[in-house]
Amino acid sequence: MVSWPSTYLVLTCAHAPLAPLPRPPPSPHVTRIASAGITRGARAGAPLFVSSTACRPVGARRHRGEAQICRDSSLQGPPGADSPAQEQEDKKSEAVAAAAARIASSDGGGGKLSDWTTSALIFGIWVGLLYYVFQLAPNQTPYRDTYFLQKLLNLKGDDGFRMNDILVALWYIMGIWPLVYSMLLLPTGRSSKSNIPVWPFLVLSCVGGAYALIPYFVLWKPPPPAIDEDEIEQWPLKFLESKLTAGVVFALGIGLIIYAGKAGGEDWKEFIRYFRESKFIHATCLDFTLLSAFSPFWVYNDMTARRWKNGSWLLPLALIPFVGPSLYLLLRPSLSSLLASASPFDEIQK
Repeated sequence: MVSWPSTYLVLTCAHAPLAPLPRPPPSPHVTRIASAGITRGARAGAPLFVSSTACRPVGARRHRGEAQICRDSSLQGPPGADSPAQEQEDKKSEAVAAAAARIASSDGGGGKLSDWTTSALIFGIWVGLLYYVFQLAPNQTPYRDTYFLQKLLNLKGDDGFRMNDILVALWYIMGIWPLVYSMLLLPTGRSSKSNIPVWPFLVLSCVGGAYALIPYFVLWKPPPPAIDEDEIEQWPLKFLESKLTAGVVFALGIGLIIYAGKAGGEDWKEFIRYFRESKFIHATCLDFTLLSAFSPFWVYNDMTARRWKNGSWLLPLALIPFVGPSLYLLLRPSLSSLLASASPFDEIQK
């Protein structure tokens, strides 16, 4: 006796017109076999055949002379399980999704184009600034600029001339900005994808300010390289990570801002006149503006590298010139505490 396996056959998928053919009467032997197979399938709770009406689209009519081309559903496996073809399609979809995620998170393709576009834009701004400072900035008082510079550097004794209080406060704040940027860029602002060190630009910023730092911003490529606990305990990271250093920087900045704020209206009018006439003061004010504009990004970069999510409320304050970045340096978590908590960010390794 012929045994029929308990399988599923789904009848439909497409229609293929055929010419009408005479239908011979079924053989009694075949009828008995089919009946036996259906009976066994019914006992197992799984019918062998599914009516073709279940496969036809809703509202579709079956015409005479049409044969329904069907797919053997035995390839689909038991109920509730995916077919091998479906599993293969799912694996392909997962692979495509994973590849797309890797491309989106990597520096390749569009990421490189975006990085080059940003670098080219910053470089263009830097070139334009240098051209403006050397060619277009007002330069009506070169001799007075030299005298002011000597007075601010304490190269001249007390000759009875009182320097503008706002200019004095601006001068000393510009002397602290390089320290603030050193604390922001070391170590989280270093670049692991290029051999360009950051410290020469930080040293030059003590004289050139933002004009010396912007070329590093053009060449910078994250993420920062890995560091260990021994490096944190060495110079200069030990000094730059010290809360005492951050506290002194913040206190000096607040004191200088208060000192400039207490200046009278005559001092402010005089400072505005200096700004319109002096290339030295004009370039210094522009330098202060550039350092204030770039600092919120580096605050965000340092905060992200340290994975300090609770400090996000400091990001709006970082927009306040000098005060915001120096306050962040005072409140941010130290690298030693991060290492003690089992490397909370990938770039720091034990």
